[in-house]
Amino acid sequence: MVTLAVDAMGGDDAPREIVKGTVDAAGQLADTQYLLVGREAAIDAELSQLGPVRDRIAIVDAPDVIAMDEVPVEALKRKRGSSIARAVGLVRQGKAQAIVSAGNTGAAVAASYMTLGTLKGIRRPGIAAAFYVKEHPVVVMDVGANIHCKPADLFLYGIMASLYAQEVLGVRTPRIGILNIGEEEKKGIALVRETADLFQRAEPGLDFVGNVEGDAIFRGLCDVIICDGFVGNIVLKVSEGLAENVLHVFMEEFAKCSGGGAALDTFRETLDRFRWRIDYAEQGGAPLLGVNGVCIICHGRSHARAMTNAMRCAVRMVQKNLNHKIEALAARVTPLLAEVD
Repeated sequence: MVTLAVDAMGGDDAPREIVKGTVDAAGQLADTQYLLVGREAAIDAELSQLGPVRDRIAIVDAPDVIAMDEVPVEALKRKRGSSIARAVGLVRQGKAQAIVSAGNTGAAVAASYMTLGTLKGIRRPGIAAAFYVKEHPVVVMDVGANIHCKPADLFLYGIMASLYAQEVLGVRTPRIGILNIGEEEKKGIALVRETADLFQRAEPGLDFVGNVEGDAIFRGLCDVIICDGFVGNIVLKVSEGLAENVLHVFMEEFAKCSGGGAALDTFRETLDRFRWRIDYAEQGGAPLLGVNGVCIICHGRSHARAMTNAMRCAVRMVQKNLNHKIEALAARVTPLLAEVD
């Protein structure tokens, strides 16, 4: 039985969409149970509207909520009874195996990092977001957890993201690339060049393809693309904005041609499928890899379907024992990383 601690108060449409997503997950995923963490009265009211759905779902009261615009570390210190802090605490106490939150990303990262610590051999955690190209996942890591990276951090991101792509997303032999301003070996800043050198010196088994440019993400030229959190977050937000703009333009132009009606409804369904493939927020969440536990971070505007998908990802990570596999591979590269410290 896998137990998930769900931050019921995190997100633009919390707790309604979070609760509904949890109920849907309970109906779809066998051998799972859910702890909805947040203001008990508000959660109970949402559950009551969904009928007799309490099987395998319990409420853990948390009176405080960390808003999206609050400074993460300061808010965690001031609001020790917040839903995200208590959800992470449940994992620390062994009462849950994973956290799922659509709340303040910085607070989720800080709470997980400070409370759970990192896996053995991992220095800094990172967020791994999956984009889908021709129904094939491309994992970009880090997309916002760590903006001050060393070569060893990026190298370990490649290891963690590769294992995630392989074990959870089903990519047989992930090809790893490092995001750069050109494909040539001498291109880019020292951080990128030194990281590439680590991959070239690493043991066989990691399929490192070298430098890749930004277009590689949506052309499917490799399966894992690594970068620091500053660059990765810009990539994430640009792709999100582009997806929304493309959808808006398509709808406007098609409405002019079709005159609305059934054809427009059919086209809207097609665009919904298109959005799912290019917008990570539609697919669920992005795992914070490297912490000593499973943490899935969702977009603030996540709806019920996205939350359910995030919970499915969390369950799969637990069932695949991904963290143990990360530690095992990290241990094998520790001698290499010791040379560059």
